[in-house]
Amino acid sequence: MKRGASHNLAGSLWMSAAMAGFAIEDVFLKSAAGHVPLGMIMGIMGVSGALLFAALAGAQGQSPLPRDLFRGAMIVRSAFEVVGRLFYALAVALTPLSSASAILQATPLVVVLGAALLFKEKVGALRWALIFGGFVGVLIIIRPGAEGFDALSLLAVAGLLGFAGRDLATRAAAPSLSMAQLGVAGFAVLALAGLILISFSGGAIWPSALAWAQIAGTTLFGVLGYGALTVAMRTGQVSAVTPFRYTRLLFAMVLGAAVFAERPDPATLIGAAVIVGCGALLLGQTRR
Repeated sequence: MKRGASHNLAGSLWMSAAMAGFAIEDVFLKSAAGHVPLGMIMGIMGVSGALLFAALAGAQGQSPLPRDLFRGAMIVRSAFEVVGRLFYALAVALTPLSSASAILQATPLVVVLGAALLFKEKVGALRWALIFGGFVGVLIIIRPGAEGFDALSLLAVAGLLGFAGRDLATRAAAPSLSMAQLGVAGFAVLALAGLILISFSGGAIWPSALAWAQIAGTTLFGVLGYGALTVAMRTGQVSAVTPFRYTRLLFAMVLGAAVFAERPDPATLIGAAVIVGCGALLLGQTRR
């Protein structure tokens, strides 16, 4: 096996592991949200994750809070991450895990659209058609104006817009920032999002032993997923590794059915297939 191919294979496996970690994190988050205010969960998870990555950065001889984290691009990135994490966490807690995860899969499509509009990247007619097709898939899932429409599904849409903005802002971030330093920033922003939510939801409570275990699981798999994602993106080619982000939807649907007895309706399955299909074709076009 050629070196490039072996790196892509390793990167793909790391990406799949990251998506499995994030899907398990969502399960723990949704379970804990039944016992503890969501803002408190996010706050504890954010502080714990930031401290873990700060310790990792210190062990590697790096500053946990370098100056580059406070420059314009990173501030914009952090603002978008607050939006993404806050609204997606609300979507996971309040809507079926499978539908929230399906809507999130449209993030790469929004990133390509943003790159075309903001960075003037060239997007041909086929790519525009695939972007439009992905948005149609989102509309099939949320069904605006239809009898099955649930306004809470718009939380996942707001989350994907936040994550797409974060990914676009990352382009301008300093490449010198390490995985551990980015982890400190990412989880610190999660803690901030939790504080914002707590301020609107009426405060916090002391978790039970079960809730503490669920919060610990959320933090552990969130950190593992974040670390695996960073390794994946730095191991293989982005165009070869990124399509494996869609494995998150498979993990989410299996876990949603096994843990929460979710049964996605035909519209959700069709919409998810449209989003994943358009996204995979779009990434294939980008690779060529």
